[in-house]
Amino acid sequence: MLNPRCSYLLTHFAAVLVAMFAITGTAAAQTAPLEIPFVNEWAGSPHARGNDEPFNHWNEEGEIPPACARCHSTPGYRDYIGADGTPPGVDRPTQVGTVIACVACHNDVTLRMTSVMFPSGVELKGLKPASARCMQCHQGRESTVSVNEAVKGLEPDKVSDKLGFINIHYRAAGATRYGTEVKGAYEYDGKSYAGFFQHARNIKECADCHGLHTVKVMVEVCARCHKPSNSGEKKDLLKIRDKMKDDYDGDGNAEEGISEEISTLQQALYAAIRSYGTEVAGTAVAYDSHAYPYFFQDKDGNGTADRGEAIYPNRYRSWTPRLLKAAYNYQFSLKDPGAYAHNPRYVIQTLYDSLSDLGTKVKVEMGGMARPK
Repeated sequence: MLNPRCSYLLTHFAAVLVAMFAITGTAAAQTAPLEIPFVNEWAGSPHARGNDEPFNHWNEEGEIPPACARCHSTPGYRDYIGADGTPPGVDRPTQVGTVIACVACHNDVTLRMTSVMFPSGVELKGLKPASARCMQCHQGRESTVSVNEAVKGLEPDKVSDKLGFINIHYRAAGATRYGTEVKGAYEYDGKSYAGFFQHARNIKECADCHGLHTVKVMVEVCARCHKPSNSGEKKDLLKIRDKMKDDYDGDGNAEEGISEEISTLQQALYAAIRSYGTEVAGTAVAYDSHAYPYFFQDKDGNGTADRGEAIYPNRYRSWTPRLLKAAYNYQFSLKDPGAYAHNPRYVIQTLYDSLSDLGTKVKVEMGGMARPK
């Protein structure tokens, strides 16, 4: 059964199709049962989950702010790209109660869309429309540029009340995929970073790996080249190593899945962030991936943001520029669960550099670790 929150959009789409059929004047067109293409596939996707938080966060307020509406509602997305007849950009709040429905991605504007503007100010051009329309939202909301702007003029290891956590936001696969071309992660001065990750000769577009309407990973595509995915199980994708030969996390295992290399580096970075918080910033810090704003004061020092700690009034406030950069990259690596496939070199480079930078102030064990070229 389709979610009632998007029924009005489907009704609108159906009305358009009915009108198109009526214009033909054929009896068959006027009497044939109406079928909306791919609606079942779409209905099972995250874009159609009308009861989930992304489409209900602003229910009490009764409207979605312009900055959020473009990715959390169909009217907002259409407004952002100019498909509603107004100039591109969302300049007003949008009603609550919608999801990302058919008419968001299927319209005259998206058919011709070939560019995307990223938070860093970089505009990617010459894209195929199917990927361009995905990356209007799946690009994150921050970048190296915004982090540098926030810490400009501040001493690296001095706590500043001008700083708060800067969040890349969710599912920023476009930022991961294009790496240093769009600078979605925090890139340290003097370091070089990987650009666009060409996964394989015939794997370049979003829809080469993800179903257009279901957005599910098409494991059968992975199985063409990667043996661990032959089982057809998504979890086995984590075992894929690709052509990266070094032991990046320093655990002595250079044959484990590249996802596991990233996971160990994430754990090491979190430990370094905690050490820095206590030893340099002067306040213990803990992280919760599902509670805004993610980093909290760790009052009992157990390394976990417990229920009473993972609340906004207890948000972490002892930010220094050095700590903020590392925490930003930690979050960046976590909020794209497919980072190991989208651009593993870029993610490992940013994790490694974050560890190295914190290691100038606290003890960080990096023996055996390697940084991808």
